[in-house]
Amino acid sequence: MAIAVAPVRYAGHTSTPAKSEAARQDILEIWKAYKADPTKTALRNRLVEEYLPLVKYNGERIWARLPDGVELDDLISAGVFGLMDAIDSFDLTRGVKFETYCVPRIRGAMLDELRTMDWVPRLVRSKASKLQEATKQLETTLGRHPTDQELAAHMGLNMADLEKMMIEASAVNLISLNKKWYETDSYKDVREIDILEDKKGEDPTRRIQKADLMRLVTKGLNRNERLIIILYYYEELTMKEIGATLDLSESRVSQMHSSIVQRLQSQLGRRRPEFGT
Repeated sequence: MAIAVAPVRYAGHTSTPAKSEAARQDILEIWKAYKADPTKTALRNRLVEEYLPLVKYNGERIWARLPDGVELDDLISAGVFGLMDAIDSFDLTRGVKFETYCVPRIRGAMLDELRTMDWVPRLVRSKASKLQEATKQLETTLGRHPTDQELAAHMGLNMADLEKMMIEASAVNLISLNKKWYETDSYKDVREIDILEDKKGEDPTRRIQKADLMRLVTKGLNRNERLIIILYYYEELTMKEIGATLDLSESRVSQMHSSIVQRLQSQLGRRRPEFGT
């Protein structure tokens, strides 16, 4: 049985030119030798090399329809495993072209890989699609974005069910932190994780301003007065806790705090022109 290798096009090129009869015969002999002894990995590798353009072509076709964040190399790697499985299970005696036999397995391996990458359940995606479709229909009809009440009425849901559906569907909007943000001239592209704001981190500028303000406010105060201001406004202790720290009564701390605040208001009032207010 002769196995013809059809020209495979990908990325705008013909990857496999028309083969001579001698080349086709060579591939057939490799097939026969491998099927006679499947332990010869060198022969299987030669077959993988021969049909690798099929993997690349199908990988690029699938990848072109996917959102950013999916690597083409990951699809091709999965497709190679599908190709190897097809080579192992292919029956030379059935008279079927290997290209016809292996393509569904290559694509299936790639789609399986995509499913393992996507943690969002199909039911969640289905709900998100229904919400998007209903929203588009109402936007076309109303000429504006619909309210939640209008969306619920259109979908035949009560508000509680719509809110639950929106919460569940919102999982689809999560993105990979490894997703490319933009390309640079250097060897490393900037990704989402590189520009993600750390909400828990303190802004250095704000920290410096806070320290400057504390020095300004506590200037001219004695030790106990400085501690009362710092512990109350910066450490957020109560008057009772400050009294226990300074060995003073709560009422005494409160009196000192009122006196300090009045004095600071007077001082800052005199210096208002310095701040341009």
